[in-house]
Amino acid sequence: MTTSPPSAPGPVADLPVAGDRVSQTLLLLGGTGDLAARLLLPGLGRLVATGAQPGLTLIGSGTEGWDNERWRRRVADAFATVGAGGPRATEVVRTSRYISADVTSEEDLRRLLADCRGRLVIFFALPPMITAKATAALARIGLPPGTRLMLEKPFGTNAITARSLNGILARLVPEDQVHRIDHFLGKSTVMNILGLRFANRIFEPVLNSTHVACVDVVFDETLGLEGRAGYYDGAGALVDMVQSHLLQVLALIAMDAPPTLDARDLRGRKAQVLRATRVWDDNPARWSRRARYTAGEAAGRRLPAYADEPGIDPNRGTETLAEVVLAVDTWRWAGVPFRLRSGKALAGEREEAVVTFKQPPRVPTGLTGYEQPDRLRIGFEPDRLSLDVNINGPGNPLELDQVNLAADFGPGELPPYGEVLRGALEGDPALSVRGDTVEDSWRIVEPVLEAWRAGAVPLQEYAAGSHGPGDSLLTPAPGEMRRH
Repeated sequence: MTTSPPSAPGPVADLPVAGDRVSQTLLLLGGTGDLAARLLLPGLGRLVATGAQPGLTLIGSGTEGWDNERWRRRVADAFATVGAGGPRATEVVRTSRYISADVTSEEDLRRLLADCRGRLVIFFALPPMITAKATAALARIGLPPGTRLMLEKPFGTNAITARSLNGILARLVPEDQVHRIDHFLGKSTVMNILGLRFANRIFEPVLNSTHVACVDVVFDETLGLEGRAGYYDGAGALVDMVQSHLLQVLALIAMDAPPTLDARDLRGRKAQVLRATRVWDDNPARWSRRARYTAGEAAGRRLPAYADEPGIDPNRGTETLAEVVLAVDTWRWAGVPFRLRSGKALAGEREEAVVTFKQPPRVPTGLTGYEQPDRLRIGFEPDRLSLDVNINGPGNPLELDQVNLAADFGPGELPPYGEVLRGALEGDPALSVRGDTVEDSWRIVEPVLEAWRAGAVPLQEYAAGSHGPGDSLLTPAPGEMRRH
């Protein structure tokens, strides 16, 4: 139930119309941070440069004592990185303002709200603990009707804090006005997976346990820590990538077809999958792995060992590579292992989901060369579809070769942050993460975190620029994967 403050700032409740849209204020808390400069503001720039969101006012806030001129330079520089020009983008920069504030202070929050006009959208580009304190303070003072909230992952730091945060948010605004941001759900990624699965009869009938041996969702990058010690050393690869991004991709791949792409239908199907997901064989000690990089060279850059990076506490044992095998106990997927893996400072970039099909029941005697199963690959950056299939090769027609058939997905109109910002500004939560799925995502990974804290899974090492610490978890002893 939305709480209305006794003295909600009058200008916010007044909703003047700009063109054919209600004017809005985007209040960016944490506007001086790295996230705003690298991702959020460039995404906003591309959005407004398309001519969308007339009448949008941008207000940045942080604890730093910036003035309007310095803030506008930041916004203009961020817009320039994506070529966001034109009259709309110029107007947003010109009218943008900066207000220094402590977002955990009720007095400062009242002052921020009083400076907003039109419908209010608040983006919390803040660490989880600060977000929790800020939302709790807002719950005490109340928000204007129609306010929408945008939160950056992680949503809480464990299942308990996620549930607590959900409770606070529910007191502030209705669930469909809460936009939990996962930029992996930028519309092109979501639509690519849904279009491939549900608009192609040649694929959908075989995406099930009868035909699929395993599914991999992998995000490997060559980048190291890149100055993110303050956040990353307290999170690690499992929380930073697997608990959020990769579980969302798993849900899209494993869900049944929604009747429509309405937010309620789409998010409901994803929620069903995550409720059915758990660690394989309920054994996180066996079916998870953690490792961190040592010194080496990745993508032509010399990287120090993670433990030697500035700001890192080596005694934390924070992992830079996490891998876990999950079971999805639905009619469609029971018995199929899903491997989720993400790592830093690896030999190459790899961002894809891979569906590996089972071998044919029998390859006829006389056909030789069958070595690799068929695979369907869905690439995320670049967005690309490819299919590894076995065909008769050149020369001897009885000898098989594997070939790769590939096609590029159509590029999205906006970058991921532009898409999720558009969803919030237009009141469409389809691309945001629903509160119950946040809690289920924590439920899925918490047994792994507990096993790691107990020392049941050793912290391995791999050299920066290598392929990681040895074989995949999906190369077990014969017959072992049949247990789930």
